[in-house]
Amino acid sequence: MIYIRDVPVVILCGGTGTRLKMQTEFIPKPMVPIGGKPMLWHIMKYYSHYGFRKFILALGYKQEVIKDYFLHFDAINNDIGVNVGSGDGAPEPYVPDNPEPWTVILSDTGQYTMKGGRLSRIRKYIDSDIFMMTYGDGIGNVNLKVLLKYHLCFHNKIATVTGVRPISRFGEINHEGGLVTSFSEKPKKDGCLINGGFFVFNKRIFDYLNDAENCDLEVGPLEQLAKDQELMVYKHEGFWRCMDTLNEMIELDNMWREGKAKWKIWDK
Repeated sequence: MIYIRDVPVVILCGGTGTRLKMQTEFIPKPMVPIGGKPMLWHIMKYYSHYGFRKFILALGYKQEVIKDYFLHFDAINNDIGVNVGSGDGAPEPYVPDNPEPWTVILSDTGQYTMKGGRLSRIRKYIDSDIFMMTYGDGIGNVNLKVLLKYHLCFHNKIATVTGVRPISRFGEINHEGGLVTSFSEKPKKDGCLINGGFFVFNKRIFDYLNDAENCDLEVGPLEQLAKDQELMVYKHEGFWRCMDTLNEMIELDNMWREGKAKWKIWDK
C-alpha cells in the first residue's frame, strides 16, 4: 500500500526565467511573489493540501535565495517577538501560527543543468517506487489524489503527464485512449492537449535520464517514453496557469488579491 505522505514531490527550481527578466535578475523564478508569497510556496501548499509532505527541490540559478528562504521559513512566514530589553535583540521563542509539516531537501543540481539532468541528479533522494514531479512556475486545480490513483490503478506505465488546454506554446500531446502516441515540444496546431506538468513517475524514468548538464526532459526522454508506449496522459479540463511572462505573473497576482485564486483550496 502506498501512502501519500510517503510519496516524494520533486519540484524543478533551477531555470533562469528569462521572460521575467525584471523579476528574475535577483531571484530565481520560483521565488517571484504572487500575493506576497513565492510561487514555490503556492505550489507546495497545494501539494500539502492533498497530504504530500516530502519535497525535493532541484535548485540551480540563484539557488542560495531558495536555501535562505527555507532556513528562515518560520520567521518569514510568522510573527515573532524580540526582547529588546535583553540587549542582544534575540527572538523570543514562539509557536508558528501555521506550522508546515514538510520535509524539504534543497539540492543544488547545477546552474546550467537542463531539466532531465536536474531530475537525474536528485535520484539519490527518491526512496519510493513512485514519485511526483512538477515545475516551479505552474499552478492549477488538478486533483492530485485522482492523478496519483490514475497512475497507480489504471495503467502500468512509467510516466503520467497532466494534459491541459490553455493558449499553447508548450509540448503537444497526441494520445489514443489515454496512451500517448507522440510527444512534441513544439506544437503544430491549436486546441490540443499540452504539457501542464504535474507528473507521476515510476523510478524506471531514471533509465531514460543521465546526469549530464545537457540532458533535457521534454526533448528526448518524454519523446522516447511516448515511442516506447510508456507515457500516459491525465486530462485536466479545469484551471491551469504557467507564470512565464510578466502579464501571467500580474494575472495570477490579481487572482490572489481579489480572492479568485482557483488553486487556493487550503484553509490556512
